[in-house]
Amino acid sequence: MRVRRGLSRPRGGSRKSNTAPRPQGRSGTPWLYLAPALVVLGGLLVYPIYQLGLISFFQYTQAQVSGGEPTTFEGFGNYSALFSDSQFWQVLLATVLFAGACVVSTLAVGCALAVLLTRVRALPRLVLMLAALGAWATPAVTGSTVWLLLFDPDFGPVNRILGLGDHSWTYGRLSAFFLVLLEVVWCSFPFVMVTVYAGIRAVPSEVLEAAALDGASQWRIWRSILTPMLRPILTVVTIQSVIWDFKVFTQIYVMTNGGGIAGQNLVLNVYAYQQAFASSKYSLGSAIGVVMLLMLLAVTLVYLRLLRRQGEEL
Repeated sequence: MRVRRGLSRPRGGSRKSNTAPRPQGRSGTPWLYLAPALVVLGGLLVYPIYQLGLISFFQYTQAQVSGGEPTTFEGFGNYSALFSDSQFWQVLLATVLFAGACVVSTLAVGCALAVLLTRVRALPRLVLMLAALGAWATPAVTGSTVWLLLFDPDFGPVNRILGLGDHSWTYGRLSAFFLVLLEVVWCSFPFVMVTVYAGIRAVPSEVLEAAALDGASQWRIWRSILTPMLRPILTVVTIQSVIWDFKVFTQIYVMTNGGGIAGQNLVLNVYAYQQAFASSKYSLGSAIGVVMLLMLLAVTLVYLRLLRRQGEEL
């Protein structure tokens, strides 16, 4: 009589799963952990945005602030007045062009230096990192003042080195925008450089070595290998750069003395400040802030949608 060894199946013919049932936690537990952060964000972000939008629908000037006149509901009257103002459209165009130039320049400088960090030795890498982080940590007012001293027509070393005499960089519209662009890129590229450098170091070295053995140039490696692999990181730094450069205020205000001669270097943030505080039209300044917020949200959502269509996961 033969004895059949091994485990016998149950007669029902069904196999029992060896996977233990997962304990089901309460659905509200994650929200309890997020509650402190949500409270902080609600107080620092949501409520000010709500107040900004609310003021934009009322007539709110110095007379209403002092209590001399009652606050009246204007509806979309402030937006209608804003969109019918030709100066608003000129400032908007200048802001878009200036922000676009700043974003492209910042990404180009940051990515180039990130690649350079991967090809130099430890000591030069450390020096470059410390110098970049020093520029990043410098307050915008301090950095703008230093750049004004460097390009000063009387005492600045830049004009002496270039032999430009007493040339004023802040007098012309394009030269003033160019000077501000240099300062914005100087204080913004370290974020791009450090972030992209961290992403490059995470790429497997075997992939880069194989491409180099196949004869690919550094530009081809960056375009065909690193850029697709770093696309989520590049998305983050691009969106951050768009937000930062579109709402530049301190550099323009300090370096062009409030917007340049006859407002030739105005951007939307400075224009909103002038309308709200210099002219005491707080409702109109709030309307400009709401328009800026909606534009930035639209740009971010469109960019993320394009990436989703390409199959990128963020």
